[in-house]
Amino acid sequence: MGIEDILMYDESLFQNINAFDPDYVPPNYNFRDTQMEAMAMSIRPALRGGQPSSAIVLGSPATGKTTAIKKVFELVEKNSEKVLCVYINCQLHTTRFGIFSQIFKKVFGHIPPETGVPFSRIYDQLMKELQKTGRSIVIALDDINYLFQSKNANKVVYDILRAYEEYPGVKSSIFAILSDLEFKYSFDKNVNTVFIPQEITFPLYTYSEIENILRDRAKAGFYQNVLPDDILEQIAMYTLENGDLRVGINLLRSCGNIAEADASREITQEHFDKAIESLVSVKISEALNSLSDLERSVLKLIADNEGMYTSGELSRIFKEETGSSYASFNRAVDKLEFVRLIDTKFTGKGAVGNSREIILRFSPDDYEL
Repeated sequence: MGIEDILMYDESLFQNINAFDPDYVPPNYNFRDTQMEAMAMSIRPALRGGQPSSAIVLGSPATGKTTAIKKVFELVEKNSEKVLCVYINCQLHTTRFGIFSQIFKKVFGHIPPETGVPFSRIYDQLMKELQKTGRSIVIALDDINYLFQSKNANKVVYDILRAYEEYPGVKSSIFAILSDLEFKYSFDKNVNTVFIPQEITFPLYTYSEIENILRDRAKAGFYQNVLPDDILEQIAMYTLENGDLRVGINLLRSCGNIAEADASREITQEHFDKAIESLVSVKISEALNSLSDLERSVLKLIADNEGMYTSGELSRIFKEETGSSYASFNRAVDKLEFVRLIDTKFTGKGAVGNSREIILRFSPDDYEL
């Protein structure tokens, strides 16, 4: 098909292409009941006029943290008018004013003026409204580590959690959502006295869970009989190997687009193979961008010497070459495994039997170090 034919072709394999969007919230959300129940328990006191609890929500990228938060918030506001729930993406809103603009919008239905009005007046108006209505507020700060990078984390958290001191009766809590193993929530002392969170962990999905999630997403996005079971299984296995559910969802969309451009009524092995070839690995690029210079150096050392040395031997080489400590090397290896760039397995050797073999998950050429 030519370009014009592709653009004008009026038959589609997609009944809802939005089902493959990153911000799509599926009607059926499975395999995260334990985590959602823990979130609900944190919010529950506010439904009875009490103080909601704060939480640290921790897990690798694409393990369902954001969707779970949004689902719980939706259920809370559907069943009670006593609690306001505010979700904020800290990658998009990194300033104190930006964060409170989103809270202001939730409370009043519009954002405050960006100029001409001091922050203190906006804050005062916001807190007096919460004080007057008696509604509690629960604020999810997704990727809160970005607030630390912009040096706004302590002030924002302080302003939210200690508002009750100046505005008696205001009840607030924070859900801090994190994907970074190296994140250290080292708040100032005056913040630590009120930010005492429970930890809610999201583990990686199993193969069975991935297959079920992708099957549900395919049912929502494609017409019936578009995606054969054997192709779904290959997509699920590829997703498991990459450790990122978003890769599988993107692959579903890519397979559909290629099949549609080919005027096919179903996705075939050829379409899957083409999608794999053309797929830009979101996981690798995002993982590499999250690394520090030291972590990149450790990854390069592993790539240059894979299979030749154990982790203990590599750490000695790294210490000799850079002067960095063994602890720094081991933390870097833990981070590389956490973001799914490497795998490790214990060899049973070493002084205490904890020496590890380090295995690259991709070809060394894919790392572009």
